[in-house]
Amino acid sequence: MILVAGGTGFVGGAVVRELRRRGLDVAVLTRDAKRAARRFEGLGVDLREGDVRDAASLAPAIRGSDAVIGCQQFPNSPIENPSRGHTFEEVDAKGTENLVAVAKAAGAKRYVYLSGAGAAPDAPYHWFRAKWRAETAVRQSGLLYTIFRPSWVYGPEDKALNRFLGMSRFLPFVPLIGSAAEQRLQPVFIDDVGRAVAEALVHPTADNQVFELGGPEVLTMKEIVRTALEVSSRRRLLVSAPKALMKLASSVLQFAPGRPLTPHAVEFITMDALADPTRAELTLGIKMTLLRDALATYLAPPRSEPSDRLP
Repeated sequence: MILVAGGTGFVGGAVVRELRRRGLDVAVLTRDAKRAARRFEGLGVDLREGDVRDAASLAPAIRGSDAVIGCQQFPNSPIENPSRGHTFEEVDAKGTENLVAVAKAAGAKRYVYLSGAGAAPDAPYHWFRAKWRAETAVRQSGLLYTIFRPSWVYGPEDKALNRFLGMSRFLPFVPLIGSAAEQRLQPVFIDDVGRAVAEALVHPTADNQVFELGGPEVLTMKEIVRTALEVSSRRRLLVSAPKALMKLASSVLQFAPGRPLTPHAVEFITMDALADPTRAELTLGIKMTLLRDALATYLAPPRSEPSDRLP
């Protein structure tokens, strides 16, 4: 039995689907089993309620699990909401420490953690320091472990690239933040992340290893959005708003209902995200998918659909 913490999220959901595709027994740790049941209907997943921030709630959920995969995220990540405990420190760092301790006590043998490219004890951003704290708990657990550090993950359910594309449905332009021509990203397809995690469970050479996961191309945000528009057969202008202006606006928006944007979130979505997938590809026998090829699997319109197609 493999327990996936955060299995209802974007990354965790892909991991769950890949594991089930391979016929493995999967349990999902969720705060709301009723809601999760709709997401995994017909998939044969065991739903177990628990909250990574509450160690006492985890023991019944983890019991009987041979491996635990930690890819939990707080709602609306990366926009933190401290009043609700939705922060990197509470969910990534403390949540992983709780999961690791309970998993070890319950007799689990293996832990796989989805960290982030840039995690370090002296990282300039607190989210990377929180992920390093989580990695430290995993490395010091005494369990067999594999740590993945993905870069910028995209796919049918992501809330980053799809937000830009959503705007293109009703706007003649797509707004970007800051100097989108300079921000360097190595976008990694969500299906490749799912495959990497699944392979780590069966490759002994992945034991006690840390792998970066990035796509095969280094691109700017402007190039990524332009490629997505082309695959979607849409023609739109790309317009950049100054980062300083967006941070000023977010300093007000952070107090609005739902906290739609915060200054820290602006920093998060405008930072570089690079990761070298070479070791993961060689060790796990996987091949990262080119951006255009991956986007075509879910963005290309049906042939019969009329749209403002590019020549």
